[in-house]
Amino acid sequence: MTEDEIELLGLIAGGFTTASFLPQVIKTLREKNTRGISLGMYSAFTFGAALWLVYGLLLERPAIIIPNFITLVLAGLVLILKLRDG
Repeated sequence: MTEDEIELLGLIAGGFTTASFLPQVIKTLREKNTRGISLGMYSAFTFGAALWLVYGLLLERPAIIIPNFITLVLAGLVLILKLRDG
């Protein structure tokens, strides 16, 4: 595989994993209910996404940067709602 093909593969994979958060975010925003969401899990996951974003920025790899930025925003939104609502 060429470098461009490898980067495209990473972007596609990142797109699918990032898109997997949309149903949870949409459900949480619609229902305004975070009782079933683990604070520990979302805290750790959001922190991990932030670290992946920094890693991608340091490597200058769009396939790491773009999905992790979007994931960080989505997971961060759910985390903020969880912290606000308890």
